[in-house]
Amino acid sequence: MNTADSRRLASSLEYLGYAPTDQAKNADVIILNTCVVRQAAEDKAIGRLSSLKPLKTQRPQRVIALMGCLVGVRDPEPLRHRFPWVDVFLPPSDPAPLLDYLTQNGLVDEQRALEASALAQRLHLKDSDLALPARERGRSATAFVPIVLGCSHACSYCIIPYRRGPERSRSSEEIFSEAEALAKQGVKEITLLGQIVDRYGYDLRSSDGKANETANDDKANPLINLLRRIHQVDGLGRIRFLTSHPQWMANDLIDAVADLPKVCEHFEVPVQAGNDEILARMRRGYTVADYRDLIHQIRFRIPNASIATDIIVGFPGETDSQFQDTYNLLAELKLDKAHIARYSPRPQTLATRQYEDNVPQEEKERRRKALDYLQGEIVAALNAQLLGNHVEILVEGRKKGRWWGRTRTDRLVFFEDDRDWLGELAEVKITWTGPWSLIGEPVSEKRP
Repeated sequence: MNTADSRRLASSLEYLGYAPTDQAKNADVIILNTCVVRQAAEDKAIGRLSSLKPLKTQRPQRVIALMGCLVGVRDPEPLRHRFPWVDVFLPPSDPAPLLDYLTQNGLVDEQRALEASALAQRLHLKDSDLALPARERGRSATAFVPIVLGCSHACSYCIIPYRRGPERSRSSEEIFSEAEALAKQGVKEITLLGQIVDRYGYDLRSSDGKANETANDDKANPLINLLRRIHQVDGLGRIRFLTSHPQWMANDLIDAVADLPKVCEHFEVPVQAGNDEILARMRRGYTVADYRDLIHQIRFRIPNASIATDIIVGFPGETDSQFQDTYNLLAELKLDKAHIARYSPRPQTLATRQYEDNVPQEEKERRRKALDYLQGEIVAALNAQLLGNHVEILVEGRKKGRWWGRTRTDRLVFFEDDRDWLGELAEVKITWTGPWSLIGEPVSEKRP
């Protein structure tokens, strides 16, 4: 979400005549885009923001802006007192305050700014003219496209609903126009984003004012309809979507992934815990049996699908036995990727108000490491099965002399070659496997 927001703001600033610089000390305008999903992320953002204070002191005319979840949808006045060297505060997905500030202070041509402000509004929710930043145009193989902003589910540990606001879906027309614009600029793969992407369209109303019906009816499932429409965009080779929620992911969505060739057979479905009591206290809305059944449904319908999950260890009151349930579930299901985090209490959330953060930090870290080690073994074994196989990757960049890209199932692959493969689909023979990446050699001819 933040990457997509930053791209939109960068495009708007370039339209005003600004150009990017790699060094903050050389910038006339500095925007810090922030995430606060965990306390460590918020602490890091505040530390970076504090490091910008001397730059403002050296050049008072320099504009510093704070953006994203640290600002949130709340009144920014308390932040103005806390960070007086910040000139403007931008809620998530809203570039307008900065563009207005630059205009009002005579830092851009007024007519140009008015046009850019209108453009920014279209980029936010009604995009038909989306332009990637100049340095990325024709050089970005992938792009993120938000389709539903905010969240209304309110898991007990999550601060996102308080910072990004309630669920708001963009219209399919706006999203389709953005996908077309990105494809025309060389993007080959887009990822549709939502805190709960399966909830896309549930807040939209039909012309008669009635809410959309349940996702069990394919004709009424807005996400499936959107996937089918974007599948028709010329130039796009791959479509992904994330993040799904076990309570809202329906079987017809799995069928749609199986039926649409451009949609990658990869699912991001967080489980968060492997114990029913912990899941209930997290207010996740499903049981371990429900999650296990969902994984089995995915694998039955799409045997070669990859599945990623998120897990939180050390939730308030989590016992050794309850943690062991999570460990055993991960060992049983053998998922392709697991993002493992220690529980972090966040102000305003139900968990912080109702439960004591009573699992010691060292125990949280022990549990995190145990799951991380287990997942490493699982993925190493899964990846080893690919040794000698040919896989297709979309080449996204070059690092330390090697091209890199991802398979349709989201596996990271590196290979060496002197030709320019950026943005190309390459067939690669896997010659080495590890738990976190693969190495291979190209066996397909690069297209002219």
